[in-house]
Amino acid sequence: MDYIFSAIFLYLFFGLLLFIFQRRIVFNKSGHPGSPSDYNLLNTKEVIITTDDGINLLSWYSQGDKKLPLLVYFHGNSFHIGDRAHRIEKYISKNWNVLLISWRGFGGNNGNPTEKNLYKDGEAVLKWIKEKTNFKLDQIIIYGESLGSGVAVELGTKYQFLSIVLEAPFTSIEDIAKKRYRIYPTKYLVKDKFDNFSKIDSLKSPLLIISGKKDEIVPHDHSIKLYEKANVQKKCVFIDEAIHNNLYDFGIEKDVIEFNLNLWK
Repeated sequence: MDYIFSAIFLYLFFGLLLFIFQRRIVFNKSGHPGSPSDYNLLNTKEVIITTDDGINLLSWYSQGDKKLPLLVYFHGNSFHIGDRAHRIEKYISKNWNVLLISWRGFGGNNGNPTEKNLYKDGEAVLKWIKEKTNFKLDQIIIYGESLGSGVAVELGTKYQFLSIVLEAPFTSIEDIAKKRYRIYPTKYLVKDKFDNFSKIDSLKSPLLIISGKKDEIVPHDHSIKLYEKANVQKKCVFIDEAIHNNLYDFGIEKDVIEFNLNLWK
């Protein structure tokens, strides 16, 4: 009998810990990025994007050829914008316009990241673009990497962009938690669901989904399910040997550029 009570206690105890500390897992914050020059990024400057609730988001902006679109990059979990410098350099080197966003609570920014608050950050980015640049919504590529895919999809249901690019996206945080913590009723425990699957068929823009078939963090079948449900113009790039964080080792920037230049014509 004691074993039963001990098992129940441990089950409830660890379940409580998961519930209390889940945002430390979903939003695994990162350190300070330094400046664009530390990463040898040419023609790139720091900009501050202020949200409606007063949070300043340190971001990087590279102004390239005005005849090319603007790529807005929403990074994933456990990174700051400096960790993604080598990625955006691939676009900057081709004279593309790039805006690399740092979420609240990440990269030294103040604020608490939650699903609702990251949506606020996304809206603030669009407001900044409207006020500080000449780009229209249909000249913008919204690029969401992993965690960033949640914000990209949310914005994509409300606005029409040149395209939405999702790299290693998930169907929902709940689906990821369900697989990792099978013994818990995750449906009732997950606070920040980022339910991409329920929204993907409401996108208003062409869609490119990129995923590694050996993704060890977000199972590849999440991308398959999202791709199959989307009902806009779409393309998928599924790479046999890629995992979660090495897709650029396979040159996916070429797929991003080709897909969007075909739309840009």
